[in-house]
Amino acid sequence: MLQVSEIFYSIQGESTFAGLPCVLIRLAGCNLECSYCDTGYARAGGEDLSQEEILSRVEKYGCPLVELTGGEPLIQEEAFRLVEELVSRGFRVLVETNGTVDIGGLHPAAVAIMDIKCPGSGEIGKIRWDNLEQLRPDDELKFVLSSRRDYLWARKVIREKIEPGREILLSPVTDKLKPADVAAWIMEDGLDVRLQLQLHTVIWPDNKRGV
Repeated sequence: MLQVSEIFYSIQGESTFAGLPCVLIRLAGCNLECSYCDTGYARAGGEDLSQEEILSRVEKYGCPLVELTGGEPLIQEEAFRLVEELVSRGFRVLVETNGTVDIGGLHPAAVAIMDIKCPGSGEIGKIRWDNLEQLRPDDELKFVLSSRRDYLWARKVIREKIEPGREILLSPVTDKLKPADVAAWIMEDGLDVRLQLQLHTVIWPDNKRGV
């Protein structure tokens, strides 16, 4: 059984898959309390569903792209088996994770979209740095930025700890950092990164769930 906050069909709002139709499985529970969290409702509660019940709900949408998100999906051990079953049924599977859980057990066909928590998150001390050694070629890294300080810290990590060619996303926190400022910094420093805005919040600015 898995604790599920919601399962919904939407437009993928983040990562290099942004803009594509996607079924999102939001698992309940999280091991962090980030200062800018926008899914606090998923921290607790949820509905107990079997793997087959989840798969049945996902398959009814007829969409080939599926993402596990949270909360933090990988704190539930059954999530790894759910990913395996989704892959075996032909789905393209994304896993959005906060980077504090060992990703080594993820099915090799899944794409991990892993956060590296910046100082502004309040959770910088919980980063699992050895996950960088377990990234596969298609996996992506995300830095959520709430200040210039976060950007400078992320820039240092990118230059010193991350192999060239890795897909890196810099995502400014809504209402805390102007995207235009982050864009200017990226161009000024010549960083090989992608500026990421949350597309779903642009399309549905008044919706907090189900998007």
